[in-house]
Amino acid sequence: MKTTTLAAALLTTLGLSTLAAPAMAYEAGDWLVRGRIINVNPNDDSGTLTLNGVDQGTKGVSVNSDTVPELDITYMLHKNWGVELILGYSNHTVKGEKSWSALGDVIDTKVLPPTLTLQYHFMPDSNIRPYVGAGINYTYFFDEEVKGPVLDVPGAKVKLDSSWGLAAQAGVDVALNDDWFVNFDVKYIDIDTTAHFKNTGAAASAKIDADIDPFVWGIGIGRRF
Repeated sequence: MKTTTLAAALLTTLGLSTLAAPAMAYEAGDWLVRGRIINVNPNDDSGTLTLNGVDQGTKGVSVNSDTVPELDITYMLHKNWGVELILGYSNHTVKGEKSWSALGDVIDTKVLPPTLTLQYHFMPDSNIRPYVGAGINYTYFFDEEVKGPVLDVPGAKVKLDSSWGLAAQAGVDVALNDDWFVNFDVKYIDIDTTAHFKNTGAAASAKIDADIDPFVWGIGIGRRF
């Protein structure tokens, strides 16, 4: 009985040791591919409204959030350092707020914001691998449409300027085995744009400056190659 009990204890200890053993560390030359579900949550703030070249003063708009899939690819330059390219697009509606609330929805647009960050991975030899990153974002707006009963008249058009800005991120990879891991990630992206309206009925031309600046929350699964 004592021999059987000792054997069972040794097997249990061995099993626990195997579970506790760290998965294979990241190494230079590794590719990390992650698929995430993200929530793009704008921290929006509008600037001024200009009608026919005349500044109308500061008003307000808001931009709705969107939940979409995202793909990102990291190349490890060193076991601690990696470069990540973030790919995906989302759809957003801009609506009037504060003294512009009577406008309702004013713009519907798709947003393509490829982002490149340099990451530092703190514990690449561990099962839990936190990281931080910083880099640059380019945001392209497409399929823009004028919305709402006030501005959406026949012939009305809107175009949003593309944006360059900085990006910051923090996250963690939690290893499932040598190659697969779960990922949690948050990014802040600096996105500033100007919406240019034409033929809106109220004015021959108008433009609105807007700071969108979203937080992007993500969860997903990744694989090392």
